[in-house]
Amino acid sequence: MRRFAVLLTSAIVIAGVLPLLAQTSNPEAHLKGAFRRPAENGWTYVHLEGVPFDVGFQHGYLLAAEIVDAERVVVLDQTHSGRHDWSFFRDAAKTVMWPHIETQYREELQGIASGLRAKGSKLDVWDIIALNAFCEWDYYVKEYDRQHGDAIAAKLAVPEHCSAFVATGSYTRDGKVIIAHNDWTSYLDGARWTIIFDIVPSSGMRFLMDGFPGAIHSADDFGLNAAGVMITETTISHFSGYDPKGIPEFVRARKAMQYSSSIDDFARIMEEGNNGGYANTWLVADRKTNEIASLELGLKNVTLLRKSDGYFVGSNFPANPKLVKEETDFNVTDNSESANARHFRWEQLMAQYKGRIDVAAAQSFLADHYDTFEKKEDADERTLCGHVDLSPRGSPPWQPPYGAAGAVQNKVADATMAGRMSFSAAAGHACGLNFKANEYLRERLEFSWAKSLLRDMDAQPWTVFASSMESGH
Repeated sequence: MRRFAVLLTSAIVIAGVLPLLAQTSNPEAHLKGAFRRPAENGWTYVHLEGVPFDVGFQHGYLLAAEIVDAERVVVLDQTHSGRHDWSFFRDAAKTVMWPHIETQYREELQGIASGLRAKGSKLDVWDIIALNAFCEWDYYVKEYDRQHGDAIAAKLAVPEHCSAFVATGSYTRDGKVIIAHNDWTSYLDGARWTIIFDIVPSSGMRFLMDGFPGAIHSADDFGLNAAGVMITETTISHFSGYDPKGIPEFVRARKAMQYSSSIDDFARIMEEGNNGGYANTWLVADRKTNEIASLELGLKNVTLLRKSDGYFVGSNFPANPKLVKEETDFNVTDNSESANARHFRWEQLMAQYKGRIDVAAAQSFLADHYDTFEKKEDADERTLCGHVDLSPRGSPPWQPPYGAAGAVQNKVADATMAGRMSFSAAAGHACGLNFKANEYLRERLEFSWAKSLLRDMDAQPWTVFASSMESGH
């Protein structure tokens, strides 16, 4: 028995787990400088600082209740179809993700698990990695099912997410950069996507981002760092492709937020080890140079475009014809397609507001209900402020049946705000419409599988959040 224990311990040490788990005998030692504030207009602000393990421990400890709840949501989201159970994702976290996660982020993920344990949770590091990968599991599962002969599942397209723009020069009121984004997802997880992370890591740069409990990256990817780099993205619709030997997207996205001091840095970090998971069109701004960029990051095709005057928009449409042909089954000519309809609306708004785009205008864009296919105001899946739940068409046939889905929260930052390490955020629909779970489920019994965790999602006012210049303030 003793020999078995020694061998087991050696295996765990090789895996890089045991040494850090032993550091939790004195929780207070890992919490120095960290704090959370009372919820404000639907958001919870947390400040984390220090070496990777401590940042993770603070995250797990201060947000323990939210992470436990979020993990239940991710488990339900990923397993309700019955194709794969949670052990499948835990195993993939261990065998597919873990070997390609660099040391600093392994330590942070282990810290989250340790902080949770100190609060009495039984979640372990494999649960936390599986939670962090929740945006890229659709890509992994699609490829896994294809390789294992599940033809029907392999044809399922990953869901689209988000509307966003970045602009500069003659398009903005002050001639400087501005960036905005709303997160499109299921209301099941979207109602929880309400954390403001202010992180001061021991290496890299301080950064401020929105995020999901337990995730080391933003996941919907809106944030800015002390070097003046401002980042967001929208998912590429109908995308297929995944490389299990690549670096998880959540690791690259976090690293880019933490270490990019330029657009070149950002593109390099995101491209290095690209696994195709959570394939996005990334919109980036550098407030130091007033330059903006679009990085369309497929698995096979990568396109980086830059401008010092102009704009880039995102609404889940693929742009590079080669990427469209080789990596998607997207119909660029279907004007009723949500991604195309929203793309047309972005072009209209950019032309209409040229020279006048500021924070207030950006906030109004994210609340917009004009359907360019119907040519009228009609809150639905084709409007920038998305309301799949209000559409008579429901979820598109190629998309998982989320039903209750759409724009769950919103963020805007201009160059002045970024210089102060701040941005404006609104939880819920920017248009002011509320979502009531029980009312929805009474009419849509097919989504009763979500009843235990589906929450009301009330629209909240725009609120400015900034990095605290001193711990506790």
